[in-house]
Amino acid sequence: MKQQLGNLERQLVAYAQLRNWKSIRDEEVCRVLGLSMPQAQAVLRRLARGGWAARVRPGLFLLPERLPLGAWSPDETEALTALMEEVGATWQLCGPSAFNRYGFDEQVPNRLTVCNNRLSGVRTIGAVTLQLIKVSDDRLGQTEVQTMASGSQVVYASRVRTLVDAIRDAARFGSLPRAYDWIRKDLAQGKTTAGDLVDVACQAGDKATRRRLGVLLEREGISPNLLESLERSLPPTTATIPFDPTRPKRGSWSRRWGVIINDGENAS
Repeated sequence: MKQQLGNLERQLVAYAQLRNWKSIRDEEVCRVLGLSMPQAQAVLRRLARGGWAARVRPGLFLLPERLPLGAWSPDETEALTALMEEVGATWQLCGPSAFNRYGFDEQVPNRLTVCNNRLSGVRTIGAVTLQLIKVSDDRLGQTEVQTMASGSQVVYASRVRTLVDAIRDAARFGSLPRAYDWIRKDLAQGKTTAGDLVDVACQAGDKATRRRLGVLLEREGISPNLLESLERSLPPTTATIPFDPTRPKRGSWSRRWGVIINDGENAS
């Protein structure tokens, strides 16, 4: 249940809304209310506990545009953007968030999955939960920007990049063998091209991803030239990996790609 505002909290909320502030820092509270830093931090904590503000990071809080009737929380875009801007991160929504956006998975995730170059772990801002995956700068890219109704912009991994990530990060996202079906359907419906898959896999896929994709595309009968391009991106190896790592590593062997076609899969 929402707590009643004390005098200091009411003064701060009124001042912030008069100036249309959407966020506030503890040092600003010190200046506005003439408080010490510990006192300012206590005021902000009480606002957050009462559902009048949402903590982004120590010292930074988001505020509602107008006094909320019930417990308030920023929307997902506002919370994510505030945190990423605060830490100076380059980021893109990936994994389950992207799977749902492109219609690969109808399940709406209960958190945003965000690849970025600054933070890792789970963060909660108000009622918004963020699953943060820290990656190197060269793991970011191949993106699409979606403009929301509020005018804010959200960066997603592109459709093709999302499919490649669904193979590369399958252990994290639980996306194999479903990703193979997503790729087959996209190719059949013309939503994705084999050439784009090969290009993005060579840029963003590790060796195991390219090898598994090679098996899949070969079985889909794509251009030999594209297969040769993908094959040239791989160093020679005698090691084998399973086509579907969720199943026992036994079955026929694709010598070209060094991949075990698990029992139950029909090799070409």
